[in-house]
Amino acid sequence: MNRILFVGDISWDMSFLTPRVPGPDEKVHVDGFVEGLGGVACNAAVAAARADAQVLFLGVCGTDILSQGASDALAASGIEAHLATRDGSICRVVTMIEGHGEKRLLLYPGVSLYPAERDLEMIDWDRVDHVHTAVYGTSARSLIAAARLKGATWSLDLEPSTFPGGIADLDYAIDGAALVIVNDRAAEAIGEGAVATLLSMGAKTVIRSRGPEGATWTDGRDSFSVPVPDDLDIVDTTGAGDCLAGWYLAGLSKDLSPKHALTDAVHAASLSCRAVGAQAGYPTQQELDNKKGTDRQ
Repeated sequence: MNRILFVGDISWDMSFLTPRVPGPDEKVHVDGFVEGLGGVACNAAVAAARADAQVLFLGVCGTDILSQGASDALAASGIEAHLATRDGSICRVVTMIEGHGEKRLLLYPGVSLYPAERDLEMIDWDRVDHVHTAVYGTSARSLIAAARLKGATWSLDLEPSTFPGGIADLDYAIDGAALVIVNDRAAEAIGEGAVATLLSMGAKTVIRSRGPEGATWTDGRDSFSVPVPDDLDIVDTTGAGDCLAGWYLAGLSKDLSPKHALTDAVHAASLSCRAVGAQAGYPTQQELDNKKGTDRQ
């Protein structure tokens, strides 16, 4: 795996640091806010780019002024982006972050949750080795079918809202997936034995991300766990799982072993919690190397 194509949602995020969640008809003065690029697929793409992977992104923007801001921010990240345009607004996300790092989110989907069938024609499959997506649109079925046909591997980031009728909704994408990433909320939505279920559906490997407990990797035969580093200063957990996904795939694209790649990914995701906003704390490769070197001293 060398070149990674990320396909999916892109949003404009506003994150507010609040001492508490407002009650009915209550106005709470916040301690600060950050706004910028977001989205599950977009976040993972930015994380992978900061890990020095070769990254492409396929998504959709609207015609509002924040869509232009998102497009400019994506270009500045060093990612080769292919963006379709739809009349309307980009996806907006408002996040309220309490002092202990927990968050509550509001999402307006806009026009940018997922590319349409016709947008997939923008993909140059000769330049794609691996595809990563969170399935927020029906065209994902054609995306996975094309990846199979072209010999590209693929991975999924499971979100509960992407399988409202049950995990069988995504059987076409899970069967044969090189990797499926499942967090606590998605595992709860799948039910007891979520990892075993995904493996039985044909996933080749599964990463179970467990927040402050780190992450576990398995292929059904072997498994290992990676803990989070000590002395974390958690400010905002938004986008940490996306950071983990991007960094892990970047590691594999550079021929690291799964354990080495996941160790780096867990460390990077942990570092991402040091700042407000999904991408604000995403480390570069140099920053991660420096932090690991400091930890060893």
